[in-house]
This record gives sequence, C-alpha cells and structure tokens, in this order.
Amino acid sequence: MQEIDSILQKVAAAEPCVWFSPNLRPAREALAAIPYTRANVRDAAERLPRFAPYIERCFPETAADGGLIESPLTEIPHMAAFLRETESPCLPGRMFLKRDSDLAVAGSVKARGGIYEVLKHAETLALKEGILHITDDYAVLAEPQCKAFFNQYEIAVGSTGNLGLSIGIMSAALGFRVTVHMSRDARQWKKDLLRSKGVCVMEYAGDYSEAVRQGRALSDADPMSYFVDDENSVDLFMGYAVAAERLQGQLSAEGIPVDAEHPLFVYLPCGVGGAPGGITFGLKLVYGDNVHVFYVEPVQCPCMLLGLATGLNSKICVQDVGLTGKTHADGLAVGRPSGFVGSVVRALVSGEFTIEDYRLYDLMRALLNTEDIFIEPSACACLPGPTMLAAAPGMDAYLTAHGLSGRMDNAAHVLWATGGRLVPEEIRNEYIKTRLK
Repeated sequence: MQEIDSILQKVAAAEPCVWFSPNLRPAREALAAIPYTRANVRDAAERLPRFAPYIERCFPETAADGGLIESPLTEIPHMAAFLRETESPCLPGRMFLKRDSDLAVAGSVKARGGIYEVLKHAETLALKEGILHITDDYAVLAEPQCKAFFNQYEIAVGSTGNLGLSIGIMSAALGFRVTVHMSRDARQWKKDLLRSKGVCVMEYAGDYSEAVRQGRALSDADPMSYFVDDENSVDLFMGYAVAAERLQGQLSAEGIPVDAEHPLFVYLPCGVGGAPGGITFGLKLVYGDNVHVFYVEPVQCPCMLLGLATGLNSKICVQDVGLTGKTHADGLAVGRPSGFVGSVVRALVSGEFTIEDYRLYDLMRALLNTEDIFIEPSACACLPGPTMLAAAPGMDAYLTAHGLSGRMDNAAHVLWATGGRLVPEEIRNEYIKTRLK
C-alpha cells in the first residue's frame, strides 16, 4: 500500500497512478455503518417495473425488455487479447463489458439514477394529486391530461452532459418543464440534442460545480421547481444501486459464479461520484467481500481520489493541488467530488487509478477494431483497469491481503461502459480520428 504523500505527489503532477485504499473494510462492517440498507434499493427496484408500461409506450425501443431500461453484458475476449498483447501484464480471468453505453432512452449510465429520480418525483406528484393510483397501469401517465398536470412543474439539474440528457429526455416526455445547467465547454451535441427535445439549456463560463451551484440556487427560489442533485441525492444513488442486482442476474445467466474462489473485479469511470457510488453500494450488498470495485478518473480531474485519499471529501478540489480540471473526458470533468457519496463509499471502494486523455481515444479505437463496439471517450476510462492493476506495485499486497493469490484465473472483470449510444455519427467519426499523442 502506498503512502498518501507519494500518491498525492503523482496526482499533483498529473501522472497516471494506482491507489489502493487503506480505508477499505470488510463489507459487513462497512455496510453496517451506512444509514441505508438493502430495503432502500429494493424500494427503487420495485418502483421501476411499475413505470414499465409507460416507458414501453413512450419509448418503443424498450419493448424487447418489457419497458425496463437495461443494458447487455458482453464478453470481450478480443479486446482482452489486445490488452494482454499490448499492455502486458494483465490480470488473469475473463473480461466483460457492461454496456450502459447502450441503455435505452438516454444512452448512458445516467439513465439509471437520473431517470429513476424523475420517475419517483412524477409518481409522488401524481399520487398526491389523485390522477394516479399505485394499482393503476402507469401507461396512463402518457395521456394529455397527465402531461398537462406535470407541465405546471419544473425539473432542473446541473450536468456535464449525460445526466442532463437522462433528466431532460425523460422529464420532457412526461410533460415537465426542464432546465439543464451546463458549463460552456460541455459537448455541443449534447446541448443541441437537449434543445431539440424542448429542454432549456443554460450555459456558464465556469466549470460543472459553478453550473450546479447556480442551477440549484435558481431552482430553490421557485417552489414549483425540483432540483436533481447529483452530488447529494439519495434517490439518484438508489437508482444506480439497482444495477447491481441486474448484473447479478446477467452473470448468473452466463454461468459466472461470484464467491471466494471466483472474485469479481469492477471498474467504473468516476466524475462527481453518484453513479459509481450507487453501483458500488449495490454491488457490496449483493456480493460482499467477493467484489472489488475500482474507480478511474482523468489525470487532470481525479476529484474522488483526492477526496477519498485525503479524507476531505468535498472540502478539496483538483485546483487545490494545481490541476486544471480540464479533460477530453467530458463526462468526468468534475473538479470537486460529492461529499455525500464519498462518506458512503469510503470503506467500500478498493481503490482508484488515473488515466491520460490520449489513451481514451486509443482504447476507444481498439475496442471498436477488436469487438466492433463503440463507446464514448469518457467511458473508455475503464478499459485498462486489469492491466493497470496488474502492473501496480501494490497489487501483490492487495491480492495477499484479500486471499486472492492463486484465485485470479477464476476472476471475472466487468468494465463498466458509461455512455455512447446517443453520440451522433459525425461526432463518432471525429472521435475516431482524434489522436492526442
């Protein structure tokens, strides 16, 4: 395990690094200290099927899954071979891509938490008004009178892009007025797509944190406005946590056991922390100590690594250590982590690693060439996880400490692809041609 000073030096120098968290605790102990339980996740998991008839009616692309928004789990043996040939060493075991990049409606992991919170808010309002009953077919929410009711209300969010897409698309479909607050340097195509859905996009000269701050203030001043807070929302967090049970079903269907003899490693790109945090919480509830979760961030904005490693959570930002916070990974361009998420996952996360921007494009092309799968650059941050861990000085100690020595041949590695489905063809071509080194 590295000393904190050594890691912080590498972080401040924008050097790629791997950090093994000294804060990791046995799952039972760590979960007992968190004020949320499996019941919170179960509540979210049971609410989503109630909305399935509505989602299937309004988004026909979900018909094959009965109105549930879920992504495939795909084994990627050719990409695994590429990584082993070009970046050896590589951790043994089978590699899978969790393709939240293909999630219906919003095309990113944000379709989980973001859409869930919008649906829960809509249900609360409709039940209170009496235009919906818990036993109704929720497809009724697509009727004009329901949309007119929701149009009295606004939903607002601050976003680097993908959360805004999930909130904007679903909220507008229900009939809500929607405002998405974004930094000016967020991807233009995402702003254009939102505006095409009737969403108001407000741009700010500052970064993501500034967009959130101003968006929250404007929403708080309007009693008819509801602000989706990616940094502090429990509802958002639980929507993401449902993904763990979904993954469990998929691994079981593939005949992939997860137990002491068959460890599971999961690699999650991280921005402010909401999506990876919720997924981590869900995974630990399902698999306990048999799952090992690592986050990955760009070298110029490793805000969650800083928050967790220093224990300062949201009281530190990347600019405090001399970093710019600028990255081509727009979905991860966050300078200050969620204090709420950091406090929840502090003892659950195994560690983090950081990655240089040029590698995102190289890995994107490699995945496309080897598996014919496109994901956006931000999502590619997860791809070198097994190779970076294998080469990390502290990995042998980690394996020994967790009783994994001699068991890694049985491991499953899930690389979590967080976005890409909605990227326009011309932007895909632009990404494919981009070379930073």
